[in-house]
Amino acid sequence: MSVRVLRVGASALLLELGSGAEAGAWHAELLRRRDAGELGAVREVVPAARTVLLDGVADPAGLAARLERWEVPALAAAAGPLVTVPVRWDGPDLAEVAGLWGVSSAEVGRIVAGTEFRVAFCGFAPGFGYLTGLPERLQVPRRATPRTAVPAGSVALAGPYAGVYPRSSPGGWRLIGSTDAVLWDPEREPAALLAPGARVRFEEAR
Repeated sequence: MSVRVLRVGASALLLELGSGAEAGAWHAELLRRRDAGELGAVREVVPAARTVLLDGVADPAGLAARLERWEVPALAAAAGPLVTVPVRWDGPDLAEVAGLWGVSSAEVGRIVAGTEFRVAFCGFAPGFGYLTGLPERLQVPRRATPRTAVPAGSVALAGPYAGVYPRSSPGGWRLIGSTDAVLWDPEREPAALLAPGARVRFEEAR
């Protein structure tokens, strides 16, 4: 699992990986070694689609040299905490996604509920996690015309990702359901329900 380590400013490193799965494995290993006191002084470890940013690094040059020698194992399927999100399969794009998949609308919910997702990274809005886990054959394109307002709690698909809108905002993802789960609450610790590395399962709301 090769990595390219780049200096960013005076106290940050950017790790470039070959895939999202590799970025997830490196993110998990960096957190593990930081918790074990093996990483040195690093303020933040932030994953993205195919990169991991280390910010607030006390010795960037020294750490970069060490990272290039690391052997990082693939991320175990059962690694990470599990978050269950109750969903009503009532999204306005549900029938369209069913048509793209060649299944019934009810089957879309069963397929998504039967898939274990993982939060690859967060972005777009506070509390929005990009969830991987859908097989390539089930990936759907974004809408040609984005909606000006997507309701908070909308469960959606776009390309290789699933996600839940934490607040009302514009968006072009395909909406297949809705949830009452609170994705972002500044009064809660942690504020975000979904954090990078967490496993996510959707279940039909009762």
